[in-house]
Amino acid sequence: MRRFESTFGEVVRKRRQALRLSQESLGYRSGLHRTYISEIERGRKSPSLRAIVAIAEALGVSVSELILAVEQKLDVETIQVEII
Repeated sequence: MRRFESTFGEVVRKRRQALRLSQESLGYRSGLHRTYISEIERGRKSPSLRAIVAIAEALGVSVSELILAVEQKLDVETIQVEII
């Protein structure tokens, strides 16, 4: 399961950075504390469904788009591991 948390965090971080938001700004928009955002981005916390919904809304994407990006990244990583 840690692999999901790490990948989810990476997707959130990349989207946040693409929007030029700080962790504090994302925290404010989502109603979550900036340290919690940091822990999610580093894969140290497993976000609740409420947190996922809040983060998706704050990033301007649907929950399904956010999770799809995670699934696609996981599929690519799986394919790369199988090739090696």
